[in-house]
Amino acid sequence: MSDETPQAGDLLVRIGAIMFLVGAVATLATVTPLFLGTHPLPSAFYWLCMLMGAGFLVAAAGVIRSAVAQRRQAQASADASAPPAPSAPSAT
Repeated sequence: MSDETPQAGDLLVRIGAIMFLVGAVATLATVTPLFLGTHPLPSAFYWLCMLMGAGFLVAAAGVIRSAVAQRRQAQASADASAPPAPSAPSAT
């Protein structure tokens, strides 16, 4: 296990990777009978193949969410460490 604290989007990336792998296995299982000359699998396997693309999209959303969270954190730390701007003299 890692010592790192979980970041925003990490769970989406893991879920997306699992969905992608399930879709990839379903794709292989669906295409194999076509090469072997046997009867094709039921249509449910064709629907499971769509998990491959959906998993990719979920993982990409997790990566984008993580990048946005890191950008916000970097901006907040830069704002906190920046010296205060000098105030302009008043014209009165």
